[in-house]
Amino acid sequence: MSTYLIKNANLLGERVADILIQDGKIAAIGENLNAEGAQIIDATGQIALPGLVDIHTHLRQPGYEASETVETGTRAAALGGYTAVFAMANSNPVADTAAVVEQVDRLGKESAWCRVQPIGAVTVGLKGERLSDIGSMATSTANVRVFSDDGMCVYDPAVMRRALEYVKTFDGVIAQHAQEPRLTEGAQMNEGEVSADLGLPGWPAVAEEAIIARDVLLAKHLNSRLHICHLSTKGAVEVVRWAKSQGVNVTAEVTPHHLILTDEKARTYDPVFKVNPPLRTEEDVLALRAAVAEGVIDVIGTDHAPHPAESKECEWACAANGMTGLEQALSIIQMTLVDEGHITWADVARIMSENPAKIGNLSHEQGRPLAEGEPANIVLVDPAARRLIKPEEQATKGKNNPYKGMEVPGAVRATFYEGHPTVLNGELNTPRR
Repeated sequence: MSTYLIKNANLLGERVADILIQDGKIAAIGENLNAEGAQIIDATGQIALPGLVDIHTHLRQPGYEASETVETGTRAAALGGYTAVFAMANSNPVADTAAVVEQVDRLGKESAWCRVQPIGAVTVGLKGERLSDIGSMATSTANVRVFSDDGMCVYDPAVMRRALEYVKTFDGVIAQHAQEPRLTEGAQMNEGEVSADLGLPGWPAVAEEAIIARDVLLAKHLNSRLHICHLSTKGAVEVVRWAKSQGVNVTAEVTPHHLILTDEKARTYDPVFKVNPPLRTEEDVLALRAAVAEGVIDVIGTDHAPHPAESKECEWACAANGMTGLEQALSIIQMTLVDEGHITWADVARIMSENPAKIGNLSHEQGRPLAEGEPANIVLVDPAARRLIKPEEQATKGKNNPYKGMEVPGAVRATFYEGHPTVLNGELNTPRR
């Protein structure tokens, strides 16, 4: 493998040093390093972070290749600074058997630009009726440890209890899409003042909060691990805060779009802003930012959800839910949290790399500290850069980007995956093979 010498990088925004990469590992960190034959990368003014890990990505393959593939989705991930993504189970066929998760794992090894870890479905076909083949997925070559019906809620408490009991035997985790289906039938957006003005059926906050409250009580009763996907309301934050104070083994994620966009965007009737859970109020947005700073929310998960144009360029009521976000996530976090003084770059490493790797049982290889002997999964970001978001220039197939036309801070200059530069000078380089 090639040798790379990163010069003058600002490690976690705390100290400037050189990083020597050899044989896929960080060989040395220090000042004025030299290495004969090494490719020199000038990182002056750039922040060095551990490679980002996304606990919540929709790669769509197999079955929905018109929306995304493992190859195109991980290209976007690499450009966003990610060295690992967890692929959600709502493919076609659903990833509810060992055969399907092994197929996703194989696609990752053959065509991905970063590590791809499959997530298994909790229930057969995501229908919420009976448990999927959880044991076989856990013991398969894909070594699945995260199970989720994301896109659908595991609404039956008896099924949820059995799932939490099952995964406890191998330190797995259930990642819940918290949505009480009876309270959200026909819902089109957040229930509130804007939905009333527009006459659109509302998705009430309590539909999320009620499921979270139920599930943290189940997790407490069973002493099992629970993860809350894309938490979006102020009330949900309070439920998770209470659960953690009671010692419940629960973690929670928030998406970048829920940290910056509100339900006011629905007034445009542009379906790019239609998402599940829906964009909430300004009060919710501020509560979510505070919860990240406080540590109540553990991770940033993109919920990257690409769709073909025909699924978004239509009437609001007919449009699919979902937004893309892998290529802008780090910029949105810088804009809403770092530049506003809520968190530091070291915190970014914790919530976008270390914590998601721990939750998904990848911490033996991802989310590792920037230290000698560790895998060289590194992202270099220029915090002083400014860029205009142009969806048509994205690597992802999905152009349903809610940040279109927005000027954002920060730009990924390089991404190293196991010592190989998948991105150099802000451009795709080559995948690691």
